[in-house]
Amino acid sequence: MTKIRPSTDADIPAITAIYAHHVLHGTGTFETTPPTEQDMAGRRADVLSKGLPYLVVEDATGVLGFAYCNWFKPRPAYRFSAEDSIYLASSAHGKGLGRLLLEELMAQAERAGVRKLIAVIGDSANKGSVGVHAACGFSHVGVLTNCGWKFDRWLDVVLMDRVIGAGSTNAPAQSGS
Repeated sequence: MTKIRPSTDADIPAITAIYAHHVLHGTGTFETTPPTEQDMAGRRADVLSKGLPYLVVEDATGVLGFAYCNWFKPRPAYRFSAEDSIYLASSAHGKGLGRLLLEELMAQAERAGVRKLIAVIGDSANKGSVGVHAACGFSHVGVLTNCGWKFDRWLDVVLMDRVIGAGSTNAPAQSGS
């Protein structure tokens, strides 16, 4: 049975391996050197320290993917907008797990106070990521053409976004200035 749950420290080796595969073989991330388990543990701790979700999807065989969101930009005015990230093991593609992860991530991000999720998708040919975001109600808002160089070619970045919760219909409880 497939289950989505909050990640734990014990998931770091699987998370690191899944991400390393994408770094070395994919264009969804523009990193070119796989981060270490220590790096990934630090990144996860940073997300969790902000009260934001970091999830895994697993079955009886182990962790099949992970998803998290982090503030879109560090400046205070962006504090209700987060960027999502989803990565699946190559054996888990095409099974609907990305959509399940994204749907749960949206629900948990909303509970954390996020009002807009932003997808910054590496490579305009990344049909899986574009498709899962579109299926979850994200709108295409733009393309940054030829802004990344990986695998000896120029890559675009696709921007998509989705309002969650109250969105911009009213001011947040602690809107500040």
